Amino acid sequence: MTKRIAILALALAAAAAVAATALARPSSAPTLVGTVGPGYTITLTKNGKAVKTLTHGKYTLVIHDKASVHAWSLDGPNGYAKDFTKVPFVGTKTFSVDFKAGKYKFYCPPHESIMFGHFTAT
Repeated sequence: MTKRIAILALALAAAAAVAATALARPSSAPTLVGTVGPGYTITLTKNGKAVKTLTHGKYTLVIHDKASVHAWSLDGPNGYAKDFTKVPFVGTKTFSVDFKAGKYKFYCPPHESIMFGHFTAT
């Protein structure tokens, strides 16, 4: 009887391990942080460093909009255009994005001539 219990326990443990592996979440997408304001500043960073190039693919984009007179928008290849925040929003929003290969421009629409940056997804 004890041998049967041991075998059953091992079988249950193996089944639990297989189930846990099957249900495990895939690795999470890298996080990018976009900030607009205060003042006339706009940035996009990854791990605290300014983004100049990225590998194309999926990312989590966290936007910190710190001023009611600003917004954070992004234009890219093949007509990609998205307003992630709009005037007069102030706060933080999180998005899932899938960057295709190409050149991108992030900017503040009301102040685009002085508040913008570029990066390339390869």
